[in-house]
Amino acid sequence: MLVAGVDEAGRGPIAGEVFAAAVILHQGCEITGIVDSKKLSSSARDRLCKEIKSAAVSWAVSFATVAEIDQMNILQASLLAMTRAIDMLDARPDLVLVDGNHVPSDIDIEAQSIIRGDQTEKAISAASIIAKVARDNRMKELHDQFPQWMFDAHKGYPTKKHIEIINDIGLTPHHRRTFAPVRRIIERQKT
Repeated sequence: MLVAGVDEAGRGPIAGEVFAAAVILHQGCEITGIVDSKKLSSSARDRLCKEIKSAAVSWAVSFATVAEIDQMNILQASLLAMTRAIDMLDARPDLVLVDGNHVPSDIDIEAQSIIRGDQTEKAISAASIIAKVARDNRMKELHDQFPQWMFDAHKGYPTKKHIEIINDIGLTPHHRRTFAPVRRIIERQKT
């Protein structure tokens, strides 16, 4: 039975795409150190990401754009990114395990959500690592394009410094206009 773990990265930031990964591991996968990506250093995530990709039965990563996030809301955009990742797998899973309390509604595979699944299911933890590495790499790309916004430091999260930068020099096309901190800045600029 092939089980795919699915998780996302980037729901909380106010900038950048939301990423999702789907991973099918071999039964009895021997990679040590696979845990929730938030519990790992950046270098550990990078190392494990490479190991997971080379050892997995199949893996895929996808995203939903900032425009899609603003159009449909972050939850629906996250589920869309998950659906895309699942659809991109080379092997069709028999079961999909999704971190959280929602599953994509438009997949034709048995799926179940697991709250804190990234802490209990190795395949979900593996997906969380791949999604986080992909998103962090994307934020480094955005930093190269927009160095004044320091995306490599705050990864798009609404830190005090990030908000100060937006107040000083404005928004990029990669900021999520529907998120409250950004909406407040836009409203203040109108007055």
